[in-house]
Amino acid sequence: MNLRSTFALAALAVLATGCQSTSIRSAWFDTSFTGPPMRKVVVAGRVDSTVTSRVFEEIFAERLRAVGVDAVAGHTLRLNEAGLSEAAIAAAVANTGAQGLLLVTLLDVDTRTKVMTTMVYGGMDWGWGPWGGGPWGGGPVRAMVPVQEIRQYDLATVETKLFDVKTKQLVWGATTSTFSPGTVAQETPGFADLIIGQLSERGVIARR
Repeated sequence: MNLRSTFALAALAVLATGCQSTSIRSAWFDTSFTGPPMRKVVVAGRVDSTVTSRVFEEIFAERLRAVGVDAVAGHTLRLNEAGLSEAAIAAAVANTGAQGLLLVTLLDVDTRTKVMTTMVYGGMDWGWGPWGGGPWGGGPVRAMVPVQEIRQYDLATVETKLFDVKTKQLVWGATTSTFSPGTVAQETPGFADLIIGQLSERGVIARR
């Protein structure tokens, strides 16, 4: 990374919409990047299998095209082919005419346990006068008792990096968390829209 580059740390909350399960934990931007905004990007995904990686790349590329950015799915260039050298990968990406290479890597899926204690009404107690029931007694008293609720959920951590193809410098990077992820096909549209929105706000990509 260029020594003149500085990185801005951003902690963004999960979007308020219930369907949004991905949030950005931290993000970095090379402030020495002056553009122009990228108009074509190669998307390379490293998920849990070749098939799911292809699904991810196709959906993400489709979301980029929807906002006016030309996009190429990495599998069409055979970027994940075994034994492919770094030079061969760089040449394949450069030959597309793309200005950016977006690398998305699934780092970990962690199963977590959350324990919550709440107070709820328990069984009936009986009392009279000052010992229960009301100001004059005679009524049932419902005691409050602590109840523990145990929940398990998965948390997927993903690293996203956008490189300038010409300089091979990192322009933007982020780490995201996806709460209780579903399938790649289900999660990718929302994930892609979140990342595309961040890149657009930074002026890194040229969306219409």
